[in-house]
Amino acid sequence: MAAPSASSLLSLSLTTLLASLLFIPAAYAQSAPAPTAPEPIEIFAILQKAGQYDTFARLLNETQVGNQINNQVNNSKEGLTVFAPTDNAFQNLPTGTLNNLSDQQKVQLLLYHILPKCYTLQNFQTISNPVRTLATGQDGRPFGLNFTGQANQLNVSTGIVEVQIYNTVRKDCPLAVYQVDKVLLPVEFTEPNPPAASPAPKTGGGGAAGNGTSSAAPATPADNGSGAGKMGFGSGLASGIWFLYMWILI
Repeated sequence: MAAPSASSLLSLSLTTLLASLLFIPAAYAQSAPAPTAPEPIEIFAILQKAGQYDTFARLLNETQVGNQINNQVNNSKEGLTVFAPTDNAFQNLPTGTLNNLSDQQKVQLLLYHILPKCYTLQNFQTISNPVRTLATGQDGRPFGLNFTGQANQLNVSTGIVEVQIYNTVRKDCPLAVYQVDKVLLPVEFTEPNPPAASPAPKTGGGGAAGNGTSSAAPATPADNGSGAGKMGFGSGLASGIWFLYMWILI
């Protein structure tokens, strides 16, 4: 039996190699896992993993602000920045501070720890103060934060509380979380509520409804001229009888 020629061996090798090259992508496509959607961001899981934020997480849960954070960071492009006070920060508050807050003030306090945009530490070096928070505008008051510092030292001030920010819990946008060792009490809590807006001045000559109508009492029968007409009619009748009497006498 004749040995296969060199050309036959070469042809067979090329055929085998080509078949292998065609088979490898198909096999890889079958074994490669399908891409999965990223898991949603969850503020409670982040705080629990980091530890020492149990009080903050509990308040976020009780007020539903935590759900608001989750919804916004998973459905918006701007993201959020959260300043998370430690458990020690809450313990160092004056006795009764949280208990003396109304439910509305507790919500305002938590929203005051959240900025409506995701900021890196570098962003704060050039930011314009005061920076609005999610509490800004409530009760018609500013609820802003002020940031100062250089390089790796950054301070945040409320007007009555100032604390350094140095520990990053989460830095990847759309959610940045920074540790603060003091609760950021807003200066607005130490000031009286702004007075309610006074009603608009009445116009239109003092109309009761302010719509340009006169406030004078409606005309009575003595005011609308009907009484004067009756008096004129009575006087004319008496004069006519008197002239008729004089004519008869003549």
